[in-house]
Amino acid sequence: MLRALRNTGIIVIYQTPDLRVQWGQNVPAEWSADDIAGKVDNQFMPAAAIERIVERKRAVLASGAPEMLEFRSGVDDGGRWYDMWIDADTDDDGAIAGVVTTIVEITERKRREQTLRTLLREVSHRSKNLLAIIQSIATQTGRYSSSIDTFLDRFRGRLQSLASSQDLVTSSNWRGAMLSELVEGQVARYRGEVDDSVSLEGVDVYLNPNAALHIGLALHELVVNSMSHGALARPNGHARLTSSLNGAGGGAPTLVLVWSERTNAVEMQDEKRFGSVALERVVPLSLDGKAEFHLEKDRLDYRLEVPAANFEAD
Repeated sequence: MLRALRNTGIIVIYQTPDLRVQWGQNVPAEWSADDIAGKVDNQFMPAAAIERIVERKRAVLASGAPEMLEFRSGVDDGGRWYDMWIDADTDDDGAIAGVVTTIVEITERKRREQTLRTLLREVSHRSKNLLAIIQSIATQTGRYSSSIDTFLDRFRGRLQSLASSQDLVTSSNWRGAMLSELVEGQVARYRGEVDDSVSLEGVDVYLNPNAALHIGLALHELVVNSMSHGALARPNGHARLTSSLNGAGGGAPTLVLVWSERTNAVEMQDEKRFGSVALERVVPLSLDGKAEFHLEKDRLDYRLEVPAANFEAD
């Protein structure tokens, strides 16, 4: 049996009723460099857990009922975790002849559990943020919709925009999305994958999840507006999005996005919509940035300044 135990990595220790070790197998070298036979627990077991371990063993000796505990060995050997089972060994007359302790290392399992808890907290946090964004969109869409059908049509489009951006964020393990991928995804939803009516010129940056969602929403509003009143409503119409880094002042660079196109300014000024509210207030406030929305005659220019905390540049 002892030879078989050597191949399992399971620690097994047998102690007499006075808790002196009769034999032990697979005892970690960091616990004891030599044979533990004849030793008691406080001479080889991790000091951080010794009181609980001895207390449970004495309880087993007193009642005969098995005990189980989880303990950490400390920080000297990397803070390893173990599960311990303590059972009474009885003779033919039923008297307790000793204590059998079985110990299995569970460090990797504990690390996986900690990682899972961290991920679940992150998912919960991001889900709450996403729900808050959806609630804001629903409220503002309803405010600027004249009928339930109009509300449903606009709200559905904005939810699909969020879903498209969220897909990019999720596929990156919640790290974010490239600006170019975001533009391509938002435009393709309405114009098709091979459409080149919207061009991105300038730097390509990696947006964090919050920036990806809100800039995606801004792009959605710009594309939908353009298809109704602007360049994309005309054959061979074209909109231009430029991306640059502004490092003025010696601080961290700011991402500057500028959308430019020819449009029907009169139609846009006659209609109050959530789109302009999202572009001028919701998106910049969510990014702690600034936005300018200009309509002059037959031209639309939208400028969004995104602080460095929202992206990573090569």
